[in-house]
Amino acid sequence: MKRWKKWELALLLGLCAALVWGAWASQRQDALARKMVRLHVIANSDSDSDQTLKLQVRDRVLSFTTRILQQAEDMKEAETELRGALDRIETIAQREIVTQGYDYGVTAQLERAEFPLKEYDGFSLPAGEYMALRVVIGKGEGRNWWCVVYPPLCTAAATDISQTAIVAGLTEDDVGLITEEDTGYVLKFRSLELWERLRQWLGKQ
Repeated sequence: MKRWKKWELALLLGLCAALVWGAWASQRQDALARKMVRLHVIANSDSDSDQTLKLQVRDRVLSFTTRILQQAEDMKEAETELRGALDRIETIAQREIVTQGYDYGVTAQLERAEFPLKEYDGFSLPAGEYMALRVVIGKGEGRNWWCVVYPPLCTAAATDISQTAIVAGLTEDDVGLITEEDTGYVLKFRSLELWERLRQWLGKQ
């Protein structure tokens, strides 16, 4: 029977701990993802003018979606409202593009997509897969703008983020996790991001 060396035991225990923590963290991310819809706006290019246009389209889209989602009580209701409004979202985005003097096309889709760890004013969200409203301007070859369309955390004042999240169905634990109320939240999310990369790498082996 093999006798384990101390460093082998330490390595094995560390791996087991990482697996257990990674599974827990992944479950927390999944739980958050079931309660929100992200927003992903992609610019035509990285030119200054196209990046400015991206933000102008973003503002129009957020203004509209915040209004139509005011009565949504959870993520499923928000998803239903957004699916029914995709044509209007495209029209609003297209109108803004034309108003600013461009002839780019634009598409709006609701789909599941991978998001990196993102830090915002007053909260952060872990990397992982989320339902997302994806707005692509022109060729869609420019830098992205990522945030949240439901709950409307990206339009809420920093002091209102917790209340906005609670009203939309997030628990106090969820709020503590994504805000500075949970000490070390960014470190936890960074660790989760590394765990997801490791899991993807193992899946390719």
